[in-house]
Amino acid sequence: MLGWSIAFLILAVVAGLLGFGGIAGTASGIAQFLFFVFVVFLVLTLVFRTIRGRGV
Repeated sequence: MLGWSIAFLILAVVAGLLGFGGIAGTASGIAQFLFFVFVVFLVLTLVFRTIRGRGV
């Protein structure tokens, strides 16, 4: 999922450099959403691993 976030970020930067503002804004929004979903899954995984007794 982090890979998708990075891909959309790169797409947003390239689209912004080429002057496609709408596409850049949309790709940037998708990249932000995927990044935050990734962070939530990371935190949940760390919490569940701590609860189950396995070290990180």
